[in-house]
Amino acid sequence: MLMERIEMLETYVDNLSMKETVSVVNDFIANKRPLHLMGVNADKINELRRKPKLKKIINSCDIINADGASVVWASKVLGKPLKERVAGIDLMCELIKLAEEKGYSVYFLGARQEVVQDTVDIVKKQYPDLNIVGYRNGYFQKKDWTKIAEELRNLNPQIVFVGITSPLKEYLVDYFQKQKLSCVFMGVGGSFDVVSGKIPRAPKWVQDIGMEWLFRVIQEPGRLWKRYFCGNVEFIVSVYKEKYEKRK
Repeated sequence: MLMERIEMLETYVDNLSMKETVSVVNDFIANKRPLHLMGVNADKINELRRKPKLKKIINSCDIINADGASVVWASKVLGKPLKERVAGIDLMCELIKLAEEKGYSVYFLGARQEVVQDTVDIVKKQYPDLNIVGYRNGYFQKKDWTKIAEELRNLNPQIVFVGITSPLKEYLVDYFQKQKLSCVFMGVGGSFDVVSGKIPRAPKWVQDIGMEWLFRVIQEPGRLWKRYFCGNVEFIVSVYKEKYEKRK
């Protein structure tokens, strides 16, 4: 399908709905094309503007979704409205459904051992016909990347969910792609913690009003308050600065 790609805040976002994203990913898998499936939110856009290597990796991705209500809001302010937010955890669940329906193989990489183990166990119960070819925790060093790449090469999963924090997961997936692994790699952040039940997700009505980030801050204020409150201010300033500069 023909995709509309919007340029904003030094990066790109594809104007895709959830359903359209799943369809495009399915095309990549069916045609055995490698893919780094990217989702950007305010925090990641702030980060890529400071880190040229991260910016280059993100902007080279074939699919970049708006994984954050803030990005959808920014697109409207800048006069380039996106269809909808494509939340990473929801997209992961949709791709798991697709994998079970189509017989695609999947691999889970990241989080603590007990978290990824619980995630796999829960997913197996929900999707009994899903072909899970392997999983491992996210506690390893850069020297282990080669070994993990070889494991993925041998197992040959069609979808790999990477539950590791940014920007490490982007650097790791970039390394895997340079090793010519023909998988669909999707960074899912802390989604394993939610799926495993370690961290509750915001109620649907909180998600719908775009305040899921505040729910997360309330859960972990010590770790997240600066990232979200200071980061949101930085993001808002960047949006209006771009709007002003374009008017000039």
